[in-house]
Formats: sequence, structure tokens, C-alpha cells
Amino acid sequence: MPETATAPAWAIPGYLEAREGRLFIDGADSAALARDFETPLFVFSERRVRSNVERLKAAARGVNHPVRFFYASKANSTMGLLSVIRDAGIDCEVNSGGELFKALRAGFRPDQIIFNGTSKTGREIDEAVGAGIYSINADSVYEIELIEARARALGKRARVALRLVPEIGTRSHLGLQTALMTSKFGITSSEVLDAFRRALRSPEHLHVTGIHIHVGSQTPDVEPFAAAFKTMWEHLKTIHGESGHALEHINLGGGIPVNYLRDRSQADELPEGEREMLGAELEPTEVLAAALQAARDSARDASAEHLLEGVTILLEPGRSVIADAGVLLTTVRNIKRRPETGDVWLLTDAGFNLLLSMTTYKWYYHVVSATRADAAADEPYKVAGPLCDSGDVYFDIERGGRLPDYRKLPPGVRPGELLALLNTGAYTIAQMFPYNGRPLPAVVLVREGGRPELIRRRDTYEDLLASEVW
Repeated sequence: MPETATAPAWAIPGYLEAREGRLFIDGADSAALARDFETPLFVFSERRVRSNVERLKAAARGVNHPVRFFYASKANSTMGLLSVIRDAGIDCEVNSGGELFKALRAGFRPDQIIFNGTSKTGREIDEAVGAGIYSINADSVYEIELIEARARALGKRARVALRLVPEIGTRSHLGLQTALMTSKFGITSSEVLDAFRRALRSPEHLHVTGIHIHVGSQTPDVEPFAAAFKTMWEHLKTIHGESGHALEHINLGGGIPVNYLRDRSQADELPEGEREMLGAELEPTEVLAAALQAARDSARDASAEHLLEGVTILLEPGRSVIADAGVLLTTVRNIKRRPETGDVWLLTDAGFNLLLSMTTYKWYYHVVSATRADAAADEPYKVAGPLCDSGDVYFDIERGGRLPDYRKLPPGVRPGELLALLNTGAYTIAQMFPYNGRPLPAVVLVREGGRPELIRRRDTYEDLLASEVW
């Protein structure tokens, strides 16, 4: 019998595969997608999104405790994807009036929506209170008073939770850590009890439902989640003991990581801390189990098991739902050779205006040849985008060692070859912008059976003028 070729390290059976020498995305030929929809092009797998949601729901079933998941729409609020996530059976977290508008338009019920954010406007609060959403997470004592005033003016009662910043660090990027005192988010531990007392003074306009901590994105360890849950649980017990008020939920936020380093061929070129963070494989079951164990230990000590039974755990996953379901296809448009350095430069049509994290956080997205997906990738290239900006490169121009100096691809890459950046579903489309007057790309969703469906058309030049007045 002929030998079966070894699948590339980046492959995910049934989703990302090398067939006939080309990259297939959930059964769709990437070369055909690029031909039919042009590049740059974002491609998503509906089946992968649903599989990621099912992984979360299975984790909840495994802990035998009420759990709800609210998808963090800031990761990607494309309407076609919001609809898939809604149909998959989880809820939605928003951070602005615009995201609230999109969530409601996508079919999420008001009682399926949480509203976060540090600088909510009066109009946004009015929209959230008027819609009757599940919870507005208050970020300060001032915001508690603002929500109360808006609810009074509307003659309504707002459901609120308080966001806490408890000084819990993680091994993620500093800019992604949101439970530190250096973070702009939340109410400190020393003021949170007074904040609850303030909120509980106005039961006719404020219904205090829960407490919230988000330790940060791409958290590789379970300990910060357990510490955060224990902190919130202790406050819940104190509030109940003082006022008799029982909170309905404890919100652990998001942060469940995605493994960006399934293919570790260039992992050794990253610093150890970056490798551990980018290659994290923490399971949601571990997060939930550790959080509940921390609370149960405390509950037994204080005979507070009955309080724990009445508390629903909320999680706000974003990256873990959508990141590895998305691929960015880009075409090599130009090639340069530098005789002085020996470098070969590949100039693509996908710049940092589509991959902002590659600049802000020096984020690593693995690059493969979609045209020669099963070929050995051992040739070093300097890869860069099309923007008139020296920072528009796929490596660390500052030479800080946070990204590989070169990307490895098959030998002999030429203009016209199709490349794919993997794990690009989160914090890309949501942050992209038309720098240099470049129209934003199309987005395709691969449905069951490998059927591609356009869920965002490619912008035209006319779209560049859509909001301008002259």
C-alpha cells in the first residue's frame, strides 16, 4: 500500500487541510476562493465556529453547575458570524452602542446581552436600559450613579453588575491584562463594597445582579481565573451577610487562549514567554473546575453552599470562539532581492491595516503557502505588506526579538503565489481600517459541504467617500 503523506503541523483534520498540493478550508479550495473573490480575503468556517462553541458548552456540562457563555463581539462582530454564534446557542457581550445595535439586529434577545466598557455615554446607557438587557457592567462608582440617573429618567429599572480590578496578573501581554491596578478597567477591591452599598440604595432603579472580573486575553494558566473567582466569591458572601442581597451571577470574563503555534517550526525564534503565551492550550473545563473548586473550599468554611448553588457562572469568550475559524488569504504581488544582505522580500496585498495586532502586540500569525500547502517550508523570506509605512512587515522591525526575523516558505516563491495567514479570525476584521485609501476586503463564510457564501462584500473606492462631506 502507498504511504500516507504526513499532514502539515498546522493542519486541523476536517477543517484546514493540504489536498492536491493546495490549502483547503473546510472543503473549499483556497485557490478557487482567491480567484472568485480576489485577495486579500478573509475566509471563515461555519463548522469550526460551531465546533468551538460546542467545546465551551461541553465544558459547562462537565462541571454540573449553571454556566452561560456571552460571546465577546469585540473579537469579530461581522453579522454573518454573529448569526452563526447565536444559532450555535450562546449569548453576546458588547462594548458600545454600535455593538449592541448589531447584536440585537443579529437576533440576540435583550436578556442574552451584557454591556461592558469604561466610558459609556448617556445615549448608550439609555439604549441598554431601554432594551432591557441582561446586565450593564458598571465600571466605576460614577457610572453606577449615571446608570441610576438614566434609568430614573426613563422610568425603568436597570440590571447592573460591578466590574472589579483585583490586581491579578497573568503571563499574557501587558496590554492584554485587565485585572491590574495599571489597567483602566474596573473598581478596586478597597472600594467595591462601598460601590455595592451605593448601588443597593436604589432598588427601584437598579437591580444589582452580579460581579465581574476579566483577567485578560490569551491567559495561559488556570490560576488567575481561580484567584479571580475566589475574590468575587468572597465579596458575594460579604454583600449577602451585610445586606441579605444575593447576587445572581459571577462573571469571569474571557481570556481562554488559542494555540497560535500548532506549527512550531519557528517557535524557537520567539522568546520563551511569547512561546508559552501564544502556544497555550488551556481548556475551558479546567477554568470552570478551578473556579468552582476555589469557591467550594471557601463555601464549606463559611457554610455558604446555598449561596453557591444559586449563582450562575458567566464567561465572555471571544478569541476562543472565532480566532482559529478564520484565515486571511493574500497574494504575493512583488518580489525583491537584496544582494547586500541576501534577503528575498515578498510584498503581499495584506498589510497591518488588516492585522493590527501584528503591530500593536507583535502578534504571531503563522504563514503558509496556500498554493503549495504540502511543500517543505524551509526557505527564509522577508515578508511585508503593501502600505506606505516601514512598520508594515511580518517581522519585528525593531529587532526586539518578539517575532521571527524571517518567515519560512517553500523555495522559489514568485509573484502570484497565494499565501495564508492562519488563526486570523479574532481582532482583525473588527480593527481593520482603510489606510492608504485601500478598500477593505471581502469576508467569505464556508458553509456545510464547502459552499462559500459572501458575508461582507469588498469595499469600493466609493465606500472611501461614504461618510465625507465636501
